[in-house]
Amino acid sequence: MIVKDKVFVVTGGGNGIGRDVVLALVRKGARVAAIDLNEAGLAETVALAGGLGDRISVHVVNITDRKKVEALPDAVVKAHGAVDGLVNVAGIIHRFAKINDLSFDEIEKVMNVNFTGVLNMSKTFLPHLLARPEGHIATVSSMGGFVPVPGQTAYGASKAAVKLLTEGLHSELLDTKVRVTLIFPGAIGTNIALNSGAMTKEQAAAAAGSAEASKFKTTPSPVAADQIVAGIAKNAYHVYVGSDSKLMGRLTRLMPKRAAKMIYLQMKSLLP
Repeated sequence: MIVKDKVFVVTGGGNGIGRDVVLALVRKGARVAAIDLNEAGLAETVALAGGLGDRISVHVVNITDRKKVEALPDAVVKAHGAVDGLVNVAGIIHRFAKINDLSFDEIEKVMNVNFTGVLNMSKTFLPHLLARPEGHIATVSSMGGFVPVPGQTAYGASKAAVKLLTEGLHSELLDTKVRVTLIFPGAIGTNIALNSGAMTKEQAAAAAGSAEASKFKTTPSPVAADQIVAGIAKNAYHVYVGSDSKLMGRLTRLMPKRAAKMIYLQMKSLLP
């Protein structure tokens, strides 16, 4: 898809990868409707865009609220005149715990944001994308959506659901002008644990400086965003972000049990 002069809707635009995708898109000449629950975070995104900030509109919306989401297309069209692409980035993790130790409320919250939110956005905007000369849906799953990560099993299940939803949309839209891209980030340098409410500021700071954290190489969020935007431009089917995601993607296809064991051995020290 040609990114320049297109209008994109980006969820999670107030922080992390979502913010960096917004900034990457406007640098490429696009206009962006940035969606997030965090009004202050959205304002900071616009400020970080500098002279390109006038290419961004901000919309404070909970993507799990279907009625609020259904009102979004009119707001985006009012701000930008059209909508050509949707980038589903918003997502949360839960606290690092086994399924047996998580409450149903914690599990449902993750499923609602990560899966139902993506479904709400994709289904609501799809008719508008189908009406454009070309359209695009790009959705962020996770390396945890294709290889199990102990302590984040419910999160992984939500991202596996996103994977099949997005791949199904790709197949259903093959005879249309709407292309679909699925993104698998590995470990990315963001504050997702803090923003998800999975850790306090003190816990996040301690975890970032721990010996366990130092074992895992992370991809900077702006680098991840650039790869996502490049994938959209190429109409890529899958985008693996980070050497960890690329490696585990290959290994999971060849030796799934061994791949799962490798992740377990790396992560078991973090299990409570």
